[in-house]
Amino acid sequence: MPAPIVLIHGLWMTPLSWEHWSARFGERGHEVLAPAWPGFDADVPALNADPSQVAGLGIARILDHYEGIIRGLDEPPIIMGHSFGGLFTTILLDRGLGVAGVSVDGAPGKGILGLPISTLRSSFPVLGNPLNRGKATALTHDQFHYAFTNTISEADSRAAYERYAVPAANQVLFEGAAANFSPKTAAKVDYANGSRAPLLLLAGGQDHVVPAKTTHAIAKKYEQSSAVTEVKDYPSRSHFTVGEPGWEQVADHALDWAVQHAAGGPG
Repeated sequence: MPAPIVLIHGLWMTPLSWEHWSARFGERGHEVLAPAWPGFDADVPALNADPSQVAGLGIARILDHYEGIIRGLDEPPIIMGHSFGGLFTTILLDRGLGVAGVSVDGAPGKGILGLPISTLRSSFPVLGNPLNRGKATALTHDQFHYAFTNTISEADSRAAYERYAVPAANQVLFEGAAANFSPKTAAKVDYANGSRAPLLLLAGGQDHVVPAKTTHAIAKKYEQSSAVTEVKDYPSRSHFTVGEPGWEQVADHALDWAVQHAAGGPG
């Protein structure tokens, strides 16, 4: 039987963002789970109307939530995550979970310095006001278009915004931004871990939130590890790579790589 797949969404999104990948992986015979972060299991209109249930949600709780789900499965899964979900994927691999992992435009953890200007601009609606910590903040469409959908038309961007965008759990972003200054941060990655499952990092060349150079900086840190780590660049893709046109190519490569390496393939 094919390995199950666990998909972890990112900030300003819900599991709905994985709808295309979930269906495609299911067609290939995989059991696909796309659990929500705690509190994000409501639908998009409900979360936009009242995001209070996700205010104050932090990284440690999210990680423990997914660890519980994964340990409850009959067999270890392939784990894939987008954005902050990509960071969570790498940390869950560190915990000994999963047979392979894919981080799609994954957020940087502790140890990655010098965030690009586009990253700071994308996160400014939250981080620009310290009083936002512990709250839930939505992006305007213009902010969403810059951060997520800068490679598609205004009309398509607005459709994606209306279908997928929800307020962020601001605490997660504040914790990520402060990780390098916090000895006990939950966003700590063991870059030297040689016993974790194989990891693929996907980078978008037009990504404003996690630019490709950030993904390559993460890969550079992983040179400390003897475990398999690879990077795949998609020069024309944005941070919305899981949904923008051409997502099929990315999804197929991610799954083919994960299946091959989970089975002990080359690397």
